[in-house]
Amino acid sequence: MKYLVITGDVINYSKLGENSRDRLMDETARLISSWVDKPSYAAVFRADSFQLMFKDIGEGMKRSIQLRCWFKKVKTGSDLQLDAKLAIGWGAVARIGNSVLNSDGPAFHLSGRNFDDMKDSTERFRVVSGDDQKDKQIQVIIGLVDIFISEWTSAQAEVVFMTLQGKKQQDIAAELGIAQSAVSNRLKLSRWDKINETMNYIASLLEE
Repeated sequence: MKYLVITGDVINYSKLGENSRDRLMDETARLISSWVDKPSYAAVFRADSFQLMFKDIGEGMKRSIQLRCWFKKVKTGSDLQLDAKLAIGWGAVARIGNSVLNSDGPAFHLSGRNFDDMKDSTERFRVVSGDDQKDKQIQVIIGLVDIFISEWTSAQAEVVFMTLQGKKQQDIAAELGIAQSAVSNRLKLSRWDKINETMNYIASLLEE
């Protein structure tokens, strides 16, 4: 069976205070465990890194966007903005262990190796399937998505995150204490409709 495996870490993690780092990753561990089919399908490791796997491509792609929003929306009290570097692999899983971290198969190899390849680059988003021709096409598309997401403010990331939770604009506005027009404007400035459409298209390419 094929799975979507996400491997990532937190950009600017080391610039946070120790208490903030610990609290953030505790909350991240709880969040990602709530997203997956089984708690063992998600884990935080090496302090600032994490890995998740999903049976459903669309679900996994949605969660990848939420992960970047999750860190970008953190209010650090300074000009520092967090983000996530993610490598997403789609492929077979040969063995599912008692943790995502000791599971194995092509999906894990694709995700892990590409994540390692990204460490010394400015690239923050990569999606691979092992099909070279398809992956080149996807990477051109995801590269443009990455540019837009990297420019999101914490306020824009916050409303995209909540939108992906299934919340309506009026509910988001009430929760944040802002006008619905402000929510709509943040989504518009983030180009969310186009990014969502593009991520759905990438999911369809992977499924072919």
